[in-house]
Amino acid sequence: MDPKILERLRKISLFLLDLDGTVYLGDEPIPGALEFIRRLKERGCRYVFLTNNSSRSLSNYLTKISGMGFPVTEENILTSGQVTGWYLAAKQPGASVYVVGTESLRRELSSYDLRMLDGVPDRADYVVAGFDTELTYNKLRVAGDLLAEGAGFIATNPDLVCPIGGARYIPDCGSICTMLENATGRQPMFIGKPHTKLIDYLRSRFPVSTATTAMIGDRLYTDIALGCNASIMSICTLTGEADRKAIERSPYKPDLVVASIGELNGYLQE
Repeated sequence: MDPKILERLRKISLFLLDLDGTVYLGDEPIPGALEFIRRLKERGCRYVFLTNNSSRSLSNYLTKISGMGFPVTEENILTSGQVTGWYLAAKQPGASVYVVGTESLRRELSSYDLRMLDGVPDRADYVVAGFDTELTYNKLRVAGDLLAEGAGFIATNPDLVCPIGGARYIPDCGSICTMLENATGRQPMFIGKPHTKLIDYLRSRFPVSTATTAMIGDRLYTDIALGCNASIMSICTLTGEADRKAIERSPYKPDLVVASIGELNGYLQE
């Protein structure tokens, strides 16, 4: 490794970590991931699991991640659903929202005192699209009508697919938004990675220095792009979507490429 990159890595005090494809695949931790998080705790580093996957709530993720053996509390987890709720509550307190998303996302957004709409409402302040593993055609139809009536269009994340292991993927929020864009001509404002609203949210909770913050992830156009957009160190793992050929073609170049998060354990040894 380039000695300058190694020196920079060892000065990082806040690690932002993607989940799907970076820390685990399905219900299995990626080899070395548990050791990496434990090493961060030993070094006194702060770490936040940062996921674009809005199909689960904060409490869902806490249960899943802790169940795998990771030392984690609510302070260590940030979802695109949380940031979406925070953003909308600040922009328009008590806004009415029609959700193209899971029941978990609805509960997450409602915890920010946003008003969830059911059935076939005549209007909404916002349509919020997420990674909807409970998607129905009726949701798309109602959302399309509301967007045609002028509702704001917010999406939790731009990911086109979500990895599920075995080199397989399923449609994510970005793919759902493509359908709505084609039907209505409306484009959403995306909240999650690579957009820096996530960093803004973290800054509202504790001090964040770009010089001592790193993003670790497997996806170039979200994880690594966030690193570039936020001017923080970016580390790409090859256990998810990205491979070396994709990195060569991408406009978003990571500062460091590792086979897996477990490889970083050796680099953090003094």
